[in-house]
Amino acid sequence: MRIYTMVDKETCIACGVCGAACPDVFDYDEEGISQSILDNNSGDMLVPTSFIDDVLDAYDACPSESIKVSKQPFHSNPNISEPSK
Repeated sequence: MRIYTMVDKETCIACGVCGAACPDVFDYDEEGISQSILDNNSGDMLVPTSFIDDVLDAYDACPSESIKVSKQPFHSNPNISEPSK
């Protein structure tokens, strides 16, 4: 499976779930809002295979549905449709 990820910073509530589930992909900016550290939250870099399960765990657990996952690059647009799992 090939996936891309990013965080919709407009809806993120900074709960910490994504960072706990996948600290190698998600971290927090200077305002405490989550972001993908793979590509500065642009959603253009493929998630490394070793992190896919953790990214999907973060996606499933995000209470504000701010973690976005797609089979195509986001190009900084969090409104790309979600993949079927």
